[in-house]
Amino acid sequence: MKFVELISPNAVKVVSATSSKKRLMHDLSDLAESAYDLDAPRILEALMEREALGPTGVGHGVALPHARVPGLDQVVGAFILLEKPVDFDSVDRQPVDVVFALFAPEEAGVEHLKALALVSRSLRDPALCAKLRANPVPATLYTILTEAEAEKAA
Repeated sequence: MKFVELISPNAVKVVSATSSKKRLMHDLSDLAESAYDLDAPRILEALMEREALGPTGVGHGVALPHARVPGLDQVVGAFILLEKPVDFDSVDRQPVDVVFALFAPEEAGVEHLKALALVSRSLRDPALCAKLRANPVPATLYTILTEAEAEKAA
């Protein structure tokens, strides 16, 4: 699995400020709706249900919210860079500004895990996160995300 298979260029957004974790989840749901023609209320509900099981803020300003969504036929992602970090109940108690959400079909076992591992592994790289934070333009962010794994493979 590769980022280019996971995320559409129009599923990348820069948000100047968001008031809360819940507002951020709304932003992710709306982005998924506009990029993939998904049902935003259903996405929001799935994200909030997953988040109730435990926060998906993985530390160092990164969050990986994810949910299984009825009616999806493949795993897709959405990326938001926040210009102003928001509290996300992260494991290290640091606010979050790099957010990559994954939406998977209800029955996507291995594919969902592969996608989560790819995103998690990539966003644990401090150099990649610094590059993302330094380039608040959606097209540039998409390029950085999709080229990061190509550089590692080379």
